[in-house]
Amino acid sequence: MKIEIKTFQQLSLDELYRILKTRVDVFVVEQNCAYPELDNQDQEAHHLLVSDDEKLMSYLRIYYPENSRAAIGRVVTPEEYRGQGLSRKMMEAALEFLEDKSAIGEIYLQAQKYLEKYYASFGFKKSSEVYLEDGIPHIDMIKSNTLK
Repeated sequence: MKIEIKTFQQLSLDELYRILKTRVDVFVVEQNCAYPELDNQDQEAHHLLVSDDEKLMSYLRIYYPENSRAAIGRVVTPEEYRGQGLSRKMMEAALEFLEDKSAIGEIYLQAQKYLEKYYASFGFKKSSEVYLEDGIPHIDMIKSNTLK
């Protein structure tokens, strides 16, 4: 298993295909959400991939909607790799990556409501009321960057 963080330009075509297929398989098909998966954030994002022998085991992206704010999104682990702690390792790697970016004051994410305690275990705090996104209860969460 390896964890890599790449810019959009560093991704191979095969890696990009595996990322997009995984996101569509889980978010659109498994969760039955018809939404615009391709949202023009990927080109400026950092992509964190957990892979093993050409298989994408877990993924997230980090993008920058504002100068001093980073956002973590599209956190996904395909069903066959769930329950192995991959998402935790991936989140730890993402937060470590962001801690080195002193210009980032806070980290934002939109969490499915049932994952609130999971993200709180990384220091994220609820910053909104529950709302529906594509028919699924979500909350916004924020974490201060520890080096700020």
